[in-house]
Amino acid sequence: MTTRSCPCGLPEPYDRCCGRYLSGAAAAPSAEALMRSRYTAFVGRDAGYLLRTWHPRTRPARLDLDPDVRWTGLEVLGATGGSAFHTTGTVTFRAAFRGGSLHERSRFERVDGAWVYVDGDFLED
Repeated sequence: MTTRSCPCGLPEPYDRCCGRYLSGAAAAPSAEALMRSRYTAFVGRDAGYLLRTWHPRTRPARLDLDPDVRWTGLEVLGATGGSAFHTTGTVTFRAAFRGGSLHERSRFERVDGAWVYVDGDFLED
């Protein structure tokens, strides 16, 4: 078992946090958990996971991740809906990378019971 900490910022080891979602051993139970796992996939350049967890309606045909981008931290600023009792949710976050940050409000929906990323709005800092 890997004991390195999870890139998503939670105090859990990677394998017990986002690693289980990226490996397919479990499904993200909430919109926030999915968003955190998608951030972790960006850190690890796992385009396959990102595409699998993207809503079929908005998913691109392919995803080219910039190998020069170094993600350095995630801050979840707020969430609405997105629990086991919801079919939609939003997560507002700031993801830092070397040289800047991305501030976004992401939308999520359940498709066949699983949370997927729909789209997002970039926000001003």
